[in-house]
Amino acid sequence: MLAARALAEFVDRVVVVERDALPEGAAPRKGLPQARHAHMLWSGGAQAVAKLLPGITEALHDAGAHRLPVTTDMVALSAWGWFRRWPESHHVILAGRDLLDATIRAQVLADERIELVERAEAFGLVGMDAGMDTGPDASTSADASARTSAPTSARTSAARTSAAVSGVRIRTHDGAERTLEADLVVDATGRGSGAPRWLTALGLPAPERREVDSGLVYASRLYLAPEPARDGFPVINVQPDPRDGGPGRAGFLLPIEDGRWIATLCGTRGGEPSADADDFVRFAREELRHPLIGELLDNAEPLSDVSVTRSTVNRRYFYERMPAWPENFVVLGDALAAFNPVYGHGLAVAAQSALILRDVIRRQGWAAPGVARAVQRAVARPVGAAWDMAIGQDVFYPGATEHGPTLRERLVAAYVGRLMYTATGNGRIARRVTDVTSLERGAEVLLAPSVLLAALVGPLRPALSGPPLTAEEMKAGGLR
Repeated sequence: MLAARALAEFVDRVVVVERDALPEGAAPRKGLPQARHAHMLWSGGAQAVAKLLPGITEALHDAGAHRLPVTTDMVALSAWGWFRRWPESHHVILAGRDLLDATIRAQVLADERIELVERAEAFGLVGMDAGMDTGPDASTSADASARTSAPTSARTSAARTSAAVSGVRIRTHDGAERTLEADLVVDATGRGSGAPRWLTALGLPAPERREVDSGLVYASRLYLAPEPARDGFPVINVQPDPRDGGPGRAGFLLPIEDGRWIATLCGTRGGEPSADADDFVRFAREELRHPLIGELLDNAEPLSDVSVTRSTVNRRYFYERMPAWPENFVVLGDALAAFNPVYGHGLAVAAQSALILRDVIRRQGWAAPGVARAVQRAVARPVGAAWDMAIGQDVFYPGATEHGPTLRERLVAAYVGRLMYTATGNGRIARRVTDVTSLERGAEVLLAPSVLLAALVGPLRPALSGPPLTAEEMKAGGLR
């Protein structure tokens, strides 16, 4: 949806191909399989969404979403100890995924230039020259695609490029197939993207791909928070320690709309949570590195069954490295790089990539030769930042990769670990680390001389002995 909004600035018509029949409001749908789990939109992504959709922050707030300051309202146990709650430097937007999706969708589809084709899926690309059609035998689990209609001048310019995409083949719910002609096709189809097959069918080499699979399993459940904790309660996060050589187990408790909490528990191979509702609180109490989440859930009312997801592999296609790239085709979002959801970066990276799509076209021009490749290379920056953070931890879990972490990954992890340890007792370093985790700034800020010196010195304040909850928060959560 955000890519459609980005493109609408330049053309008269954008078509979004959507596999689902979209609900009217914030309701579940098949195309959001992880909607039952914890979601957060980091400030780096929230800023990108706001640039594409002015007023969206207020709309989300009015719909019930929470804006929480970080690290002020985040109680987090890292592998190196509890973080202190420093003054606000960043923020997260917290809401159920259905609410986020519905609020953004409503604003995007209010634009008359954007047309929605529901209950349809893309299954191939169409080229402008003979031999460029991927053919109807190609298939994919794609659930969204963007199509634009541009002025005649843009079409004429594109026609002079031999290696160019000119449309997308779609199949509707009744089995009918047709071609949507387009001046630009954006693949935002998620983890099931058929882009690798589509590109090889165009005569291009297979893209370089890397996977890091920690075997993570997610289990989530909705709760009604105790009445005193329904407004202003912090995020609770108990992180794993990948250095101990065993399964990693983590938990999140996020306050969302309507006085609810969404609790998500996760574990890597050998430490997976189950779908058994009777075991949910026990896992939170006994299997995590601290029982805080389980203790809070003891005082909350379950509102749903346990939802389990196993599609958590980190997978990235390095399209920016391909020796050739077709005109008029761009891959964004999970179709380009899918991250372990535990790090909460998928939404933010997708938003930043949509903003880059708009900005590159602004600079180079709609019909400029090579604009699609320029976009593909530019989005590699936010994708790479989130990728490095995700695999920097996951690669250490048993079985995550065939050969284990590389020397570079071990060295980077050692330095990041030192920074995280320092951040438990140094507010300035906590801010620099959050600059990166929020996707507001790149990892180069962690190599500044002052940061290197601080990492050498270590934390300036002693380690906390327990979670930094206030007396009021303890009482509101039923802990005293």
